[in-house]
Amino acid sequence: MKEVPVQFVEYSEAVNPRSVKGRFRNLKSYILVLGYAVFFLLPWLRWERAVGPDQAIIFDLASLRFYILDFVVHPQDIYWLSILLFFAAVFLFFITTLAGRVFCGYFCFQTLWTDAYRWIEHTIQGDRVKRIRLDKQPWNKEKIAKKGLTHFFWIFLSFLTGLSFVLYWGDAFDLTARFFTGEAASAAYITTLILTATTYLAAGFARDAICRHVCPYSRFQSAMFDENTLIVSYDYIRGEAKEGRAKPIRELKKQDVRQDKGMGDCVDCGLCVQVCPMGIDIRDGLQIDCIHCALCIDACDNIMDKFGWDRGLIKYTSENNLHGKKNKYINVRSVGYGIASLISIALLYLSITSSALLNVSVSQTRQPLFVTMSDGKIQNSYNFSFVNKTRKPAKLEISIEGLEGGNVSLGKIESVVVKADKALRLFVKVIRHPNEKNVKQNMPFRFKVTPLEGDLKETVLIDSQFITY
Repeated sequence: MKEVPVQFVEYSEAVNPRSVKGRFRNLKSYILVLGYAVFFLLPWLRWERAVGPDQAIIFDLASLRFYILDFVVHPQDIYWLSILLFFAAVFLFFITTLAGRVFCGYFCFQTLWTDAYRWIEHTIQGDRVKRIRLDKQPWNKEKIAKKGLTHFFWIFLSFLTGLSFVLYWGDAFDLTARFFTGEAASAAYITTLILTATTYLAAGFARDAICRHVCPYSRFQSAMFDENTLIVSYDYIRGEAKEGRAKPIRELKKQDVRQDKGMGDCVDCGLCVQVCPMGIDIRDGLQIDCIHCALCIDACDNIMDKFGWDRGLIKYTSENNLHGKKNKYINVRSVGYGIASLISIALLYLSITSSALLNVSVSQTRQPLFVTMSDGKIQNSYNFSFVNKTRKPAKLEISIEGLEGGNVSLGKIESVVVKADKALRLFVKVIRHPNEKNVKQNMPFRFKVTPLEGDLKETVLIDSQFITY
């Protein structure tokens, strides 16, 4: 398999990209608005439940429950998170194999927040040329006002980001009121402060340096690229031809004249470089810093439209397509990642749908293993833990199977009742007379937990043992 060359480029100046209009810029804007709407508005969405908070999405630390609409995740279900993370990883690899770093260009939090910060900067300070001129001019009233207003809105957005994250861990209305009256927990203020500072630094100052030097994804992306991967590429043959690029001066403004002289379609306007948020030149080939945002495609398409030439000098394509070969989307790598993604999703679905509504765990008391009572009977003790995942209280009956002559004692408790969406710990004793037949040191038996009232239907059987001596 032919390796796709990846170039490393060093930069000494901060990237100051130019704004551009086009289909990919519009797509990025739509995704940004949708992403912000979901992140900032979800904590305020209400959801009626029979039990639990009425916030649609809330990670309730007090009850150790994650509520996602009608779906409730208990601490015992934390292994779902590992399955979900595995799916996220292999699905990302699958998408990368097919379409390059589209996640980085459109969905990454760093990209979304940096885009918003640059929009604020553009709105207040102007486009690229004005910002560069403002940076170079001495400090005066204009520069202080524009820079100060820019940083004010940056910090404000950073604060909203930190506070919104905190609101996912408590009731949004109540927590907001307590936050601004100084009554919230110290963890809320610390978390908000940390996220405000890190968002402000990452999106306002580090920006492309995060993608270039911090994010590990950019370092191993080339290992998932091959000649079939769709990437943002410059059509070198069309753009350079035999004699290379040439600016559209005088007679070189007509495409047929350029072709006769061996000149390519690239007019060397430099817009593809100016709009790039990473500050790279896509005409130099695939580079590790490219996040495939496709803004250079918009810039180039605008120039091609201006001259009346065909679009596609810069486009989403593969190495095979650039060389006139047929692309193969189905290969070992894509199939492998695709199958792994499907398996993880199926495993997560089956795990969720088959999850028991009543979790019961039993551990035998070790100190002492058994107690000989005054009447000669043998007593073993067991610690029960119940988790009722339904929205109604569950009344349960505990009995035993396979231990002849054995009886269950709940002490002063008449019946076992586990409240809705709650856990219960219970101390249970099993008593048996030693004169019964077939006495052994360790006698296996089963606890039988039978629902009597509530939404639970299935009986739970738990294997255990009775120790006699």
